[in-house]
Amino acid sequence: MSDSSSVDELRQNKDDDDALELNKDLERMIEDAENMSVQLTWMAYDMVALRTNPELGASMLKLEEAYQRCRAAVCADRDQEPEPGKCPD
Repeated sequence: MSDSSSVDELRQNKDDDDALELNKDLERMIEDAENMSVQLTWMAYDMVALRTNPELGASMLKLEEAYQRCRAAVCADRDQEPEPGKCPD
């Protein structure tokens, strides 16, 4: 009797290990699919925005540079770069 119970326990442990491995694989695949979805969404957004107005990319760069200059002026000395945690976004 003790042999059959130990065999059952081993089989149960193997089934549990297989289920955990399957869950990890599924979680990894879901995360990869989510990341791909986000990338495709940004690509589609960029394509629509650039086709709508080709000057939008240049305008966005200018806006980003202006934001960085303003943030540096408000959050830090003019000689230093702002520290990431020093000023709230």
